[in-house]
Amino acid sequence: MAAAVAAAVGWGGMVYAANNSVQGAKKDDGGFDGDAPTAILIEATSGSVLFEKNADELRAPSSMMKLMTAEVVFNAIKNGDVKLNDEYRISENAWRKGGAPSGGSTMFAAINSKVPVSDLLHGAIIQSGNDACIALAEGMAGNERTFAAEMMTKRARELGLMRSTFGNSNGLPDPANKMTVRELAKLARYVIQTYPELYKLFGEREFTWNKIRQQNRNPLLTSLEGADGLKTGYTKEGGYGMVGSAVQNGMRLIVVVNGLEDPDDRASEAKKMLEWGFRNFEARTLFAAQQPVGYARVFGGESRSVKLASPEPIKVMVPKNGSDKLIARVVYSGPVRAPVESGQKVGLVKVWRGANIAVEAPVYAAESIAQGSTMRRAIDGASELVIGMFRAGAEKL
Repeated sequence: MAAAVAAAVGWGGMVYAANNSVQGAKKDDGGFDGDAPTAILIEATSGSVLFEKNADELRAPSSMMKLMTAEVVFNAIKNGDVKLNDEYRISENAWRKGGAPSGGSTMFAAINSKVPVSDLLHGAIIQSGNDACIALAEGMAGNERTFAAEMMTKRARELGLMRSTFGNSNGLPDPANKMTVRELAKLARYVIQTYPELYKLFGEREFTWNKIRQQNRNPLLTSLEGADGLKTGYTKEGGYGMVGSAVQNGMRLIVVVNGLEDPDDRASEAKKMLEWGFRNFEARTLFAAQQPVGYARVFGGESRSVKLASPEPIKVMVPKNGSDKLIARVVYSGPVRAPVESGQKVGLVKVWRGANIAVEAPVYAAESIAQGSTMRRAIDGASELVIGMFRAGAEKL
């Protein structure tokens, strides 16, 4: 059974009874009105969503999908399975599909040459080289299809990207290549936070290979203060898209747009959204570390409920001069069966701004609840049986 505890949160730090009249900011009140068919803007530290539009619509991610390839390689390096000085061969397949003969973005690696992983990453990230991605996939998994279907998909699910699917390593047209802007933003946030040294590759302005110098394809690097990543993309099916990130005054924002018809619109839309976010939002703490967030029902315990809290402050980005209210709900599968250990993860607190989720964070048991007496467990069992019967009856109505 899914259970929820709801409360509305005001800027004074008070928590009071929920209502259903909360609305997001309109454009006239400082809201954002974007042209991209799908878009999202988040704050990196909290994951707080500042703006979203069709954020869960699956689209071809084009070369933005190279972020997933990069993360798989980064994770393998972190785990010691791959080293930066390992060398992978540029097969005829990599050369023909992604190299000089392909007519697409390439690092111009020579056929049958051996290229260190470090240089392949530079080629894939800075030059958007399709040949570099294929060589990484073949070097790690034997062939690109296995790398995409198994390694990329498996890793995506581990990171909570439950809807993304992959047909290749580079984002070239393939019916299996589908991602949402929300999952792209989540992936970018994870890469930034988990691999700070390797992430610096995304901010490098140029890379030379095979005596051919190419500029980084990310226009934000030269047009927006604090920009340091991440990736552009284009296919006929997906349109023009971009994952971008920048830091200003100690705050990092991540933007994803997709489905635009012009590369200039892609760049201006991403820049405009980031500038709007930096100008209009600031972080507020909803719940301090270890502050009670809510309670969850307990089955068969000495206590009928367990207090929930987060070991870290739960923060959300709010308009600097706005009066928006938020709806916070604790969501968990319950009742929670005793015994309950202090620190045990129980569920999530989800915070809505209007119809959109602004932030979600895990919540944990703030106390231990021992198993109750036989009588207590019997009473709880009977209660759950009655509740289950009523619920089943209601579902038939």
